[in-house]
Amino acid sequence: MKRLLLTAAFLGAMSASVVAIELPPDIAKRGSLKVALVPNYPPMEFRDPATNALSGFDVDLGEAIGRKLGVKIEWTETSFAEFMPSIATGRVDAILSGFTDYASRHEIASFVDYLRSGPKFFVQRSRAAEFKDMAALCGKKVGASRRTMFPAEIDKWSQQNCAGNPIQFVGTDGSADARTQLKQGRIDAAVQGNETLPYVMELEPGTYAPVGDPFATQFTGIALPVKEKALQQAIVEAVDALIADGTYRTLLAKWKLNDNGIEKATINAGQ
Repeated sequence: MKRLLLTAAFLGAMSASVVAIELPPDIAKRGSLKVALVPNYPPMEFRDPATNALSGFDVDLGEAIGRKLGVKIEWTETSFAEFMPSIATGRVDAILSGFTDYASRHEIASFVDYLRSGPKFFVQRSRAAEFKDMAALCGKKVGASRRTMFPAEIDKWSQQNCAGNPIQFVGTDGSADARTQLKQGRIDAAVQGNETLPYVMELEPGTYAPVGDPFATQFTGIALPVKEKALQQAIVEAVDALIADGTYRTLLAKWKLNDNGIEKATINAGQ
């Protein structure tokens, strides 16, 4: 009898931890959360080459959030360009895909921020001696994804530090294209978020060398419809619960993102 009582108490506590977070009625009734992603940004989200299964920090985090909320995560693959339209039209409930929280996106989406990151310069290791500090980048060709805010951040840094010898920016079709152009010698340096650069450097040992520290601060967030206040609060509570029970830190360590962790989820910390 004592064992039965303990088991009942344990199951009751688990049940309470799920139902304590209130979801919007339509999502609760459906029993699932439709989440968009583009699986091409390791270690945040990608398809495992061996199994073709979705993998990465965001995928693990999303599944953990789903367990906290007591719903299934329905992953929806889309294109980067379709992220905001998907939120605006209600085709998805959320975007969890290494998506940066920018103020320019706040008219359509509110962000529950869960990572701190920043853009970082890097070069080919074979040319590392030419770039002993960030000042050596002035006047050089630097590439970065044109779909991000990196171009604006690079220009801002260049104006503040390069005087009459500005960086020559080269827009690329994503971070993978920037790395390709770097290896081909078409650009002198590239920029990538410091949450993903260590993973890429580990995949291609001896290929790249970072230059300096991150030159801006950004927040990665879960994008949610701006009017869905109840869903925003539910996601904040779920992320905070994962931080409190240690799951969040375990996932950071698994994907080598320890330096990018936060202590508490926030809504729209990005500017």
